[in-house]
Amino acid sequence: MSKNELRTIQSKGRLVAAARALFARDGYAQTATEAIIAAAGMTRGALYHHYRDKADLFEAVCRDLAVEAAAAVRAATEAVADPIAALEKGSVAWIDYMARPESRRILVVDAPGVLGRERWEALDRELSFDLLRAGVAEAIDSAAIRFDAGPDALAVLLNGAMNEIALRSEENDSAALKAGLLELLRALKP
Repeated sequence: MSKNELRTIQSKGRLVAAARALFARDGYAQTATEAIIAAAGMTRGALYHHYRDKADLFEAVCRDLAVEAAAAVRAATEAVADPIAALEKGSVAWIDYMARPESRRILVVDAPGVLGRERWEALDRELSFDLLRAGVAEAIDSAAIRFDAGPDALAVLLNGAMNEIALRSEENDSAALKAGLLELLRALKP
């Protein structure tokens, strides 16, 4: 790796780390570009050299968080052979990751509006939804669960439920909702 490549990685890392902290604390709309530059200890030119605008930097932050969420799901399910148990553990890992204030604020609250539905869904599909869909398909294919509408429909429904649980993570009923999701998964057993 050349010195230039290393400098680029370090600069982008500083910008993403600073933006991530500020977006988590203040939200996208309330975070000024100047605040990100100051927190990263960089210049406006450096920001625009690496990112088109604040929204492009926000997408990089979202991507990092989504990669971490997917890693949490994989870690929770890697040694689990039973498809229902894998769906349960993966769902709980994803909800727990998204319930963190930083993840919730950036990925669940701000990202759909900032990125737009199409870009947000593409990021979700690439890094987490496809994991969920694969788990659902495995459970259906192995006859661990029965859902006649198919894996795509069930994955969409579960994804929506998990997003709603993450949105409500600060409320008192989020634990009950998470337990309800697990009960729903178990109810799909034939």
